Formats: sequence, structure tokens, C-alpha cells
Amino acid sequence: MAENVMNPGTFVNPPFGRLLTAMVTPFAQDGSVDEKQVAHLAEYLIDNGHDGLIVCGTTGEYSTMTDDENERVFAIVKEAVGDRASIVAGVGSNDTAHTIELARRAEKVGVDGLLVVTPYYNKPTQHGVYAHFSTVAKATSTPIMLYDIPGRASIPIAPDTYRRLAELDNIVAVKDAKADFGAATDVMATTDLHYYSGDDGLTLPWMAVGAVGLVSVTAHVAPMLFRELIDAVVAQDLVSAQRINLQLVPIVNATMGRAPGAVAAKEILAWQGVLGTPVVRLPHVLSEPEVAEAIREDLLSSTIAQTLKNA
Repeated sequence: MAENVMNPGTFVNPPFGRLLTAMVTPFAQDGSVDEKQVAHLAEYLIDNGHDGLIVCGTTGEYSTMTDDENERVFAIVKEAVGDRASIVAGVGSNDTAHTIELARRAEKVGVDGLLVVTPYYNKPTQHGVYAHFSTVAKATSTPIMLYDIPGRASIPIAPDTYRRLAELDNIVAVKDAKADFGAATDVMATTDLHYYSGDDGLTLPWMAVGAVGLVSVTAHVAPMLFRELIDAVVAQDLVSAQRINLQLVPIVNATMGRAPGAVAAKEILAWQGVLGTPVVRLPHVLSEPEVAEAIREDLLSSTIAQTLKNA
């Protein structure tokens, strides 16, 4: 852990940039990885305000992909984006040895960071959580972003566990999707970990308490609004940040409130003409007609209605 803690996190230089999207993985009609669309989407996002991409995370449907497919997508995105943005590879699983294997594959590709989720389903103790993350960290030199999401993992990362993990040089950031602002503020006050909002609709309050930015799903479909929101906070322009935050409400509802984020994001990207197909892999399925209609209604009431070419 660095000596200089209690940084005003919102205003420091973050390790992976401020606006990152947990990128969907485009699939062809037959369900295979659409390599051309993967590269196209990565370039599109970077050309539209992004500082970095999370590749093969939850929204990227990594758990339905083989290790070879994950590694190939890491490489395609790295080749497409080059040094224009940070590439953070999703390598988490509930098997520590498997996580290390994916981390080493990602490191071989030359990614800038690793996203490692709390071991899900197994429900380890906090000692087990520490052992999992620290073992992965010691097996690689690549910077690590911890992913704290009790809604999927069923357990949180406790503040004391964060403090122990922060002592490891290459554990540098947190994607927080549990919205416990008190616990997070405690950790930010006593470590040098950089926090990223893991909840699209809570970006403004997260940055208000010291987060450096956002790992988003909704930023697929409204990238410049999120860019403007983050820039307004950094510029200490609260009035503009509040205005943009309210504009984002129906867009966040459309992307995150009606269907799984991977499903909704792909459908909206197809309506916007960014993706050619919204194909997902089982157990995901495309939205039922009434759900798709509700998503469209949310978007048509928003400031990005004009982007919907095929809705």
C-alpha cells in the first residue's frame, strides 16, 4: 500500500482511465465469435469517449466461452485498439487455478489490467477470499481490478480484506457493484485503491465519495453522455453533472432494468446500427416482445432517441 492514502480519489490520475465499458462480445448468427464485429465495436467505443474496455467480463458472456475464445477476443481487442486505451481482461472464475490460467493467457496478449471477480457459488470465508485474490496477484505482474458484486457472488469483500489486499503491489483498483458507500469510503480512507462505480445509475454519487470513474454497460449506447457526466464531476461542475445524471435515467433503465445487461445492450446496439446482430448464447435469450417494447419506450423518451435507426 502506498504511503499517501486519503487521496481525493475523484481527482487523481486513475490506473485505467475514467470511462470504461464492460464490452459485449458480438456473436455471429451461428453463435460463433464474430471477430470483425469485436474489432469494430472496440474501435467504436474508443472513438466515442472511452478510456478503456473491460473485455470478456460478465457482460461479455465470458462464462459461455472457451478459454481459447476468451484469449482470442483479448487479442482482437488489443490489436484493434492498440495503445489508444486501456484493455482490462476479465479472467475471474470460482476456481483459483482456472483464474490464474486465464490471467496468464491475458498477460501473454499484453493487456493493461485484469478484472478478477469474487469467487462465486463457492461462498468462501474472507480468509478464502483473500487467499484467492492474493494467489492470483502473486501469479502475475499485471495490475488487477477486484470485482465486488455480492448479487452474483453471494458474498462481499470485507473492508479488512481490502486492506490486506491493498498491500499487494499489483492490486490497484476495485469495481464496486454493492453500493455500500460507507464501507467503500472506509476503504478509500485507509488504502490507495482506486474505486470504479459498478452501477451505471450510481456514477454521480460514487464519484462524489471518491470513485475515479465508471465501469459501465449503458455506456455502450450513450457513451458521450457518460463522458460528459464524468468530465463535469472532475471539473467540479455539480449543476451540469446533476442535469446529465437525470438525462441518463431512462437510458440506464432501458439497458439495465428490463433485461440482463448483455441482452439489452446488444439489442440496443443493433437498433443503433452499431452491431449487425444481437445474438446471445444460452442461457441468455433475446428479450420477449413486450420487454423489447418497454426498452424502446424508455429510449424514445430519452436524449438518445435519434440514434435508434432500426428500433
